[in-house]
Amino acid sequence: MPLIAANTGFLWKDLPFLERIRRAKVAGFTAVEFHDEAQSADLGTLLEVLAETGLPVLGLNTRMGPTMGAAALVGHEAQARADIDDAVRIAKAVGARAIHVVAGKAEGPEAHAAYLGSLIHALDRFDGTILIEPISMSAVPGYFLGSLYQAADIADTLDNPRLKLLFDVFHVRAMGYDLVQMANEFMPFIGHVQLAGWPERDEPVLAASMAGMLKALGYGGDFGAEYRPRGVVEDGLGWLAEMRAT
Repeated sequence: MPLIAANTGFLWKDLPFLERIRRAKVAGFTAVEFHDEAQSADLGTLLEVLAETGLPVLGLNTRMGPTMGAAALVGHEAQARADIDDAVRIAKAVGARAIHVVAGKAEGPEAHAAYLGSLIHALDRFDGTILIEPISMSAVPGYFLGSLYQAADIADTLDNPRLKLLFDVFHVRAMGYDLVQMANEFMPFIGHVQLAGWPERDEPVLAASMAGMLKALGYGGDFGAEYRPRGVVEDGLGWLAEMRAT
């Protein structure tokens, strides 16, 4: 049975970070994943809440900030490495399986080289999975990593089995790709899947069928729920019950 993580960057945003973890447990999620909230939290208290709930941490982002990361920003290499080191420190403490190295808003060959350097640094410092996520321009204009093929090119260049694709079904659809075709083409590279509805990025009402499709194509990993709830989170969790029952 795959784990299904509540993404604390999107769910229960009106509540303090640590309370979101507690709500995830009560709501029936079997794991959590973070954006960069943990970097601002007291680590000791975070560990206490994780022990209290028993929820594993699937992953967390490097610091996002106003540029949606610094890993591809030319001239910000020291900051990018510091952000990675901080994420590694937290990931090791909480037992997170993966770190998503957020690229930032940049373009061009120099940004490409900067991102490669950041990813090499992350792979050297963390023994778990390093994730890279193509993000649609409609969601984050100017984001460096804007297509699945660009991500695959980076993976081919670095040739490290721990560098994996964060396959976000919303962004894949927003880029104009066919979801099944892309899942099939990139399956060996997929390290994590995030779920959301299309086109509003709301509740992933088709989550169970999407999970079934991905399993049929060979995916055996876990899922993150990164969506914007239309109202009270708990009122829209029919998809979660259906997914857990299949």
